[in-house]
Amino acid sequence: MFLNFTFINIYIKLLPLFMYHIKIFKKSYLLRWALVDLYKNPFFSSGSYFVSQNPRFFSTKSAYKPKNSQKVNDLFPVNDGNESLWSRVEFREAQDALLDYLHSTRSLQFMDAENISRNSPRFLEKLLKGVEGSENVGQSVRRFLRYHPINEFEPFFESMGLEACELSTLLPRKLMFLSDDNVLLENYHVLCQYGFAPNKIGKIYKDVKEVFRYRNGVLLSRLKELQGTVLDQSTVVKLVGSCPSILIGDRIRDVFKVVTELKIVGVVNSWFVEHLSEDESYDWKHMLELLCIFNKLGCEKEHLGRMIHEHPTILLHDSGITATSIIGFLLKFGATKNDIVSSFLKLPEIKIHEYDSNLRRSYHFLSEIEMDVDNIANLFRAHPHLLGSCYLKGVKTALNSLNCGKKRLCEIIKDSPQEIKSLALGLRVTPLPSSKNCTLEKTKFLLELGFTENSSEMKRALKRFRGRAEELQERFDCLAKFGFDKKEVVEMLKSAPQVVNQTKEVLEMKVDFLVNHLGYPLSSISGYPSSLSYAIEKVKLRCTFYKWLKEQGATNGMAISTILACSEKQFIREKVKRHPKGIEVYQMLKKKIYLES
Repeated sequence: MFLNFTFINIYIKLLPLFMYHIKIFKKSYLLRWALVDLYKNPFFSSGSYFVSQNPRFFSTKSAYKPKNSQKVNDLFPVNDGNESLWSRVEFREAQDALLDYLHSTRSLQFMDAENISRNSPRFLEKLLKGVEGSENVGQSVRRFLRYHPINEFEPFFESMGLEACELSTLLPRKLMFLSDDNVLLENYHVLCQYGFAPNKIGKIYKDVKEVFRYRNGVLLSRLKELQGTVLDQSTVVKLVGSCPSILIGDRIRDVFKVVTELKIVGVVNSWFVEHLSEDESYDWKHMLELLCIFNKLGCEKEHLGRMIHEHPTILLHDSGITATSIIGFLLKFGATKNDIVSSFLKLPEIKIHEYDSNLRRSYHFLSEIEMDVDNIANLFRAHPHLLGSCYLKGVKTALNSLNCGKKRLCEIIKDSPQEIKSLALGLRVTPLPSSKNCTLEKTKFLLELGFTENSSEMKRALKRFRGRAEELQERFDCLAKFGFDKKEVVEMLKSAPQVVNQTKEVLEMKVDFLVNHLGYPLSSISGYPSSLSYAIEKVKLRCTFYKWLKEQGATNGMAISTILACSEKQFIREKVKRHPKGIEVYQMLKKKIYLES
């Protein structure tokens, strides 16, 4: 009895010392490495942890390696991108203090406390600002936490991968401590143990918050149900990470139907793992609808499987909505079921949204060159893969490059649709040779104006003119109507033949602006006929600014060629900056003129 009493007294006296050494040992790197590895590979069943087949008591990785794949530098806030606000030692001391607070004071599981403290750099930054200037950062943070209880959900959500700007709408209003929301923590543990990276769980919480209110193993059962659709665990993790909404309601059934349909055509789990993106969201109902549409179009299973394997974006981009839109687009032009299936089987090596964009751009191009509807429909029925593979230039650029008119370009495309490839952006276009009749008519027109046959001036004009002879005559008459002498117009065409490549309306607008709005005499234009070749916006901007500059007394008279011929940089350097407010006025005029155009 006496021995038992003595032993009890010794035990009571040594107990505080024993607990102190246990606390110190718990903070040691050796134990932390062991516990970090046990968290990743638990070897016993305790609480809600799974049994591991390969237990380890040590790790070769650093205990401070971020679990959310952040770079180490990202965990240490910097000032203006140059110098660190706190040293790494101070930052780690703050991490240790937060870990000790969450685990020892707030009684969170060690692995939860470890993950939160190591992956919430912005919250730690706030803590460090609260003790800025102290000599012992770790002790100061511990003292601060002792007397200033924190909202534990804030670092917890940050460690889940949520951004600081998202926290305000997600933080619980009436709770501060994680232990007060056991349901949330339990579902969080279920996801971690199933294989979700902690820093990816934030997206699930943000998209489907109700998942974290599931009770009595509902979440785990839904994950198992997904896995039961003949998917493996890694695929389920990626699937839920990209589309968390499948965990609510009866949407798992849509996933099951899509997966079943894809397996029938030969698309297996590895395809999902390779092509699903966690940065995108998927609507499985729309994907199922697209697969049903292909079945109704008579697409054979073998062909459908090959198509999806070669072009995953058909099904995955925008959940198949873009592909469905293309099918509807082709149907409007009278395409048959075989035409549509054939067009998808011949898809070029581009993503489906680029193919869709090219198709619609091609339609606008053909409409702008005034091709009739029947011919456009024939092209889309017979050559959708060609129209969808080329990103065409603008109509004006194409006509200038080919040196032809709309009517001739229509005929060329109808006779040889493959010529569309030469109009793709980035390709060098060779001007088309003028037709014999057209050349004879233009030659006759120029001879009547007084050009010398076979002269260099006539050859230059024939090369630069675009349009029929009657169109050129109409534009010539338009210039003469403004008061130019016929000989002046001829000299203008010899100097700048491209002037009459513009429509009558455009020529009238440019001459009217220069003469009636800015007050330039006709002699200024005939002396520099290229002034009519510039875009009307450029002419308006530069001439209007010059007029303002002259009113301010910052410049004397200036020829129109001096105003228009120089580059943008040269104009700003030599003209705009002559006045202190030049840049401001120039930008204001530029914005106004281009918005009105």
